[in-house]
Amino acid sequence: MLNVHLVPHTHDDVGWLKTVDQYFYGDRNDIQHAGVQYILDSVVDQLLKNPDRRFIYVETGFFYRWWKQQSSSMQQTVKQLVNQGRLEFVNGGWCMSDEATTHYSAVIDQMTIGLRFLNETFGICGRPRVAWHIDPFGHAREHASLFAQMGYDGFFFGRLDYQDRARRMNAKEQELLWRASDSLTPPMADLFTGILPNGYNPPEGFCWDQLCTDDPIRDDTDLEDYNVDDVVQRFLHAAKTQALVYKTNHIIMTMGSDFQYENANLWYKNLDKLIRYVNDQQGNGSNVNVLYSTPSCYLQELHQANLTWPLKTDDFFPYADSAHSFWTGYFTSRPALKRYERISNSNLQSCNQLEVLGGPVSRKGLFGQGDSETLRKAMAVAQHHDAVSGTEKQHVANDYAKRLAKGWQHCQVLVSNSLASLTGSSAERIYCDYLNVSVCPLTESSSKFSLSVYNPLGRSVTWPVRLPVNGTAYAVTDAQGKPVDCQVLPVSRATQEVRRSRGFARNELVFQVRAPPLGYSSYSVSLLQDGPPSSSPQHQAPTSIQNKFLQVTFDPDTGLLSGLSNLETKQTIKLSQNFYWYNGSNGNNVESLQTSGAYIFRPNSSTPVMVSSKARVEIFQNSVVQEVRQWFTPWVSQVVRLYADSKAVELEWTVGPVPVSDEQGKEVITRLDTSIKTAELFYTDSNGREVLQRKKDFRPTWQLKKTEPIAGNYYPINSRAFIKDDTDQLTVVTDRSQGGASISNGSLEIMLHRRLLHDDYRGVGEALNEWSELFPDGLVVRGRLLLSLEPPATAADTHRPLAQQVVSQPLLSFTDGGLNPNTRLEFSGLQASLPPAVHLLTLSQWDQESVLLRLEHQFQSWESKASSQPVTVNLQKLFSTLDVLGVSELNLSANQWKDEMKRFDWSPEKEEKPLLKTFEDPSVWEITLRPMEIRTFLLRVTFK
Repeated sequence: MLNVHLVPHTHDDVGWLKTVDQYFYGDRNDIQHAGVQYILDSVVDQLLKNPDRRFIYVETGFFYRWWKQQSSSMQQTVKQLVNQGRLEFVNGGWCMSDEATTHYSAVIDQMTIGLRFLNETFGICGRPRVAWHIDPFGHAREHASLFAQMGYDGFFFGRLDYQDRARRMNAKEQELLWRASDSLTPPMADLFTGILPNGYNPPEGFCWDQLCTDDPIRDDTDLEDYNVDDVVQRFLHAAKTQALVYKTNHIIMTMGSDFQYENANLWYKNLDKLIRYVNDQQGNGSNVNVLYSTPSCYLQELHQANLTWPLKTDDFFPYADSAHSFWTGYFTSRPALKRYERISNSNLQSCNQLEVLGGPVSRKGLFGQGDSETLRKAMAVAQHHDAVSGTEKQHVANDYAKRLAKGWQHCQVLVSNSLASLTGSSAERIYCDYLNVSVCPLTESSSKFSLSVYNPLGRSVTWPVRLPVNGTAYAVTDAQGKPVDCQVLPVSRATQEVRRSRGFARNELVFQVRAPPLGYSSYSVSLLQDGPPSSSPQHQAPTSIQNKFLQVTFDPDTGLLSGLSNLETKQTIKLSQNFYWYNGSNGNNVESLQTSGAYIFRPNSSTPVMVSSKARVEIFQNSVVQEVRQWFTPWVSQVVRLYADSKAVELEWTVGPVPVSDEQGKEVITRLDTSIKTAELFYTDSNGREVLQRKKDFRPTWQLKKTEPIAGNYYPINSRAFIKDDTDQLTVVTDRSQGGASISNGSLEIMLHRRLLHDDYRGVGEALNEWSELFPDGLVVRGRLLLSLEPPATAADTHRPLAQQVVSQPLLSFTDGGLNPNTRLEFSGLQASLPPAVHLLTLSQWDQESVLLRLEHQFQSWESKASSQPVTVNLQKLFSTLDVLGVSELNLSANQWKDEMKRFDWSPEKEEKPLLKTFEDPSVWEITLRPMEIRTFLLRVTFK
């Protein structure tokens, strides 16, 4: 028999054309007809009418809201449907996350929150067995690795490059084994992966939703429009055609689509008839058997077929749906939202940790009731594939940002309570969220204030602080009362223009702070002298700036970067850097009408336009920082910075408002051109973790027919990219997700900002033309790139910790007045720094007596002689304020005990099946981490 698994489903975006609330309630149907609450009402009602019917649901964020509104008898009914396997949860995260622009830590968090709710509500029957990413626009290898470690048996998706799909259909390779890590021992990160036949839609002609126009099944023979025979024949044809490009006698059909099943009766009435009439044909010799099914039932049949499957070790980027339509623009779309999401992630980790370290008083204490839950849920929603991706309508992007801001307000109360408890000080804490544009009312006006620096990393950090001030000389002292070298610089012209009357600081006070692991340190700042700025710039073009580690040289004629040297390793490369823009195609060219938009990058020329061949410069040099301020045009400027003890050069870019009065959309890049011999290769990270090699105009698994020489070579850069040869590696660490490419040898370009005047016809129905009330002429975006130059063999020892420091940055809080000597001015939550290879990924309160801890090895197996070794950590000797009484290990998503996690095993083609090596920990308290391994523990703790 050819068994056709019909999977009734709905795809419910957690915000896209409407906000998440509007989608749930069915509000603003003038934008899009969609109401999730009605979908769930209707589906449950229809499942009860026929025990054969099934349904899958994906987005726990929506289901959670609906569940809370149900009566206890309805909740009982739904539990019964789940226990019978008729309502099945797949994926089960709070949302279906994007795969290009999300950071792995935020993905793990959003999966954990969704899966925990399902676990606690439905038990084992509510636990999804299948990952289901039917809509994201390309697929990351790291996501597959995470899903494998979360215990999923398989993964299904809908979108892949049209050329890749054609080849796979031909070779019957639409189902494969994805080996998603080059460091974890197989099959730890092996994931069976299936590509769905119609994206996630039904076969053509078989859509029976109220949003569809296909004919219903008319089965009354007394009526003249009887059409059963026609429907059956068309269905048999569709099934047999599909079976030709898959490997087994089981095929899957997704019966549903975006926001379908609001009136589930329409779907089920017709599906019941379809199953009945097609199966009736078996009496006439038909070998087609149709059944209601779910992805996990389908997967089980594939597993029982006991076949071998093609092996894949790269990823599914970039994605194109036709010759000139590469979905590589969204790697950079809405760069301000992408940065805000990243900062919010950092704030959430600090908030979670301080909730644990401060104890119960952090939730309800001196400053009222605070919580981490609001920000956790806002962050979970922000991971959705139309959220941080930047592919939503403007009013929805505003809503995501507002949710993050509201979540941070709740966390601020918690952080204040926790720090009050840890320090013993009841002084009010102030948070300055506009420091990136030199705005902080307290530091601008107070003659004496103190600063608390909380470090969420498991090792101590040194971090530059820049505070907006109006004085010209200050004294800064640390927690021991020792003076700290500090300098005053004038605020840059770019900042003065950007902040638009929100602050009045003339100067910035710059000094380095040091904070202990998982702890805080306090600093006192006193005004010594008011008056005009003391530091005046040199206006002649600089030739170089340097510290003990690095030297950066400039061309005196142009003011542009010309070289970079590592003084320790005696490496020098030529390095020029400038800004350019591609003209976003407006669809007037003859080849096709495809335009650049929120999703798609389609430049109308392969040669970008240089913003300016020269930069006007100012140079400031003092004992804390040296900076060259470059001014390219009124809408592009940059500061090249070198702090006294930094191994990285900072490029702080400011771009916008991007001018469009010439009616040309612009996609702004910065390009680094070097003397490194790259042989058409460059390297990008996958979701902030493992690094993948990229080659120009090349795909590892199929012969690429080149149609877009620029957009077709763009890849997502989540936290770092690098170029290298045998002697030199230049790594760029980014402060948010961006798109990038290496178009010519020795070159690396990163897209910073996009402003476009046309929609790209992929559904969002809006040009990516961001502005706000503060910025009616278009959005100004500011960001940082950190550059390090090292020998390839040791480069990771610099860029791994550097990237973690950018992702988990110190949290600053301020109090008016000086430090109180009777308070605790310094604190570390750890007994000692973690080893360099170990990153503390998660520390959060789980229930009253347990905390969730994730530790990870942050190096790949081949990356570093020093750091790519196994490391052992003692859990009982970890924390300074917590006694660890008990430990249990969980899977990555914390919804299963590790020793109970059983996954299907799959056999790859052309390779012996690997035997999973099992490694024993030295003891129950001493755990060993191997390269790229993340381990998750539930610790039972009491306060010391």
